[in-house]
Amino acid sequence: MPSAMLSAVLEEEPDLYEAFPPHVDPTGITILTDSPPGKKAPLKTYEEVQPLLQQGRKRDLKLVIRENSWPINSPVRAALWPALCRQHQHGKSMLDGFYWDMVTQVFGTVELPDKPIMLPPFVEATHCLGYHLTRKGRAVADRVVSVLGYACPDITYSPSLYPITAALLHFMPEEECYHCMASLVASKEKMFITQTKLHNEVTWKTVMQIAKKHASAAQQLSRLSGAIGPERIYADWQWWILAALPFPHLVRVLDCFFNEGIKVFYRVALAILILFHKHCANTSSEWYAEASKSGVDHAIDKFCRNMPASPTKLLRTAFSIRALSSQYISRVFIKTEMTLKSKQVITGSRLVRSRSSDNLPTSQSQVNIQMMSHTLTIREGSHSPGPRALSMGVYPIQTIKSQILDLSELFTLWSWLPVRITMYQPVLLYTTEEHGCSLTTFYVRVEHHEPTLLMIKTCNNEVFGAYCSTRWFERNQKDERGNRQAYFGTGETFLFSLYPERAKYPWVGCSANAVGAGAEGKGEEHRVAHGSELFMAADSKMITIGGGDGQAIWMDENIRFGKTDRCSTFNNPPLCPSGDFEIRVLEVYGFSGA
Repeated sequence: MPSAMLSAVLEEEPDLYEAFPPHVDPTGITILTDSPPGKKAPLKTYEEVQPLLQQGRKRDLKLVIRENSWPINSPVRAALWPALCRQHQHGKSMLDGFYWDMVTQVFGTVELPDKPIMLPPFVEATHCLGYHLTRKGRAVADRVVSVLGYACPDITYSPSLYPITAALLHFMPEEECYHCMASLVASKEKMFITQTKLHNEVTWKTVMQIAKKHASAAQQLSRLSGAIGPERIYADWQWWILAALPFPHLVRVLDCFFNEGIKVFYRVALAILILFHKHCANTSSEWYAEASKSGVDHAIDKFCRNMPASPTKLLRTAFSIRALSSQYISRVFIKTEMTLKSKQVITGSRLVRSRSSDNLPTSQSQVNIQMMSHTLTIREGSHSPGPRALSMGVYPIQTIKSQILDLSELFTLWSWLPVRITMYQPVLLYTTEEHGCSLTTFYVRVEHHEPTLLMIKTCNNEVFGAYCSTRWFERNQKDERGNRQAYFGTGETFLFSLYPERAKYPWVGCSANAVGAGAEGKGEEHRVAHGSELFMAADSKMITIGGGDGQAIWMDENIRFGKTDRCSTFNNPPLCPSGDFEIRVLEVYGFSGA
């Protein structure tokens, strides 16, 4: 080997190893060069890309990322990928050290455990791809995914989450990776990672629909699919990209994905079909023979693993597909989602949940919640409100934009409310996200409404609250001696917990009165002790719900810290395991017209 070439190799090798964190084994990573040096303009540095991000020049940023084929060992991604992910962040940014606090809460230590980490149930074991992570790197990926599962309890099925986490870890440390994944999972404007079985199915059916229109290869795919059918082939679409593509190709796809979202995966999937079609159009080609022999699904997988096109050509093919706008993809996605949801309603099928189904309304009761109208029989013994033009459940619940509860949790909570109240329109009266953390502001916005619904999400992601039957203004009422009454409210007040447990805790007097009414047929009211009738209390320094041998919910004047104990009024356990909690979000709803 000439000395000049040898010195060049020796110079490149350290760069390859220095480009990756210590938990990556780069010896198996192939560096691809798309074109000879000097043929194209120099690649952009992060310092040149950063102003586009800061100035919100989305179109320019998109084009720069698409056109710059940074080699896999380029240092640009260590800064670029976190910056791209941060732009999708929803809500307040995480404080330094937040991740390690979470790690300590979940594992009791920041040291990596010697034993394998148990992954959340939303992970698909067959697709925990580590790429070029070392054994320690895999343990780091396991830990990041486990903490994400703890912090994001609403994720029920997300097979792509682990591979994307592993890919990020090739270019950044653990804490940065967690922040990136948290931003992608919480993104509102764009979808990056599916988090339910429903959305996972919607994505592959969306790919199948747009392929029929935009990739002539789809017709050949249907012909070659034979007995297994095209549905089975498209169901694996994301694994063409995440599992089968060579790692340098995948990294270039992810460059664009972290900026533009899942539509990049849709385009790349179509590009793979187009390229596959070109290489097996001739019946004498090796890929046609492979599809005929082993099946189209295996042939596409093998084609991706031996991708004949460079990363640049693959992306160029993907982004040259015309009339495939984000708006069009979104329309297909929404239509597909609505079709699947309507089928579930008709057949009564439900998605697999990651949490216990105890205390959840059945599918039939959810239908009842949606379909009830003013013709309901009111069992509470209160007067029915006037007729409503819209069915309860469909209109009221779906207008709620809660930062705490998802739709399934709202259905559960609505099934626990007094039936007459479910027929009124809920109104967000107060939220710490918008109105700040002040008890004074809370009273100004809430105190004249009756009833109210309090929802609390803690910094440990516990979710609980209370249905409060009486106005908070009652705290100012005085008894016959002129003293302010300490407690107020009625037995319609109840507590609830939605995470980690789902349960309703009604007033103990409800069951006591039921027992008393049935005792020996006398119909006598069974009296409860005064300590079991302490429903609500408040002053300028605190709020309490539930009393007697403890306080079920207590919050301080800054609506920041609180505590929860068992109390005699509701006979509830502490609503969070530690007893003390820090409030992340408090939302209070009233009911218009109630």
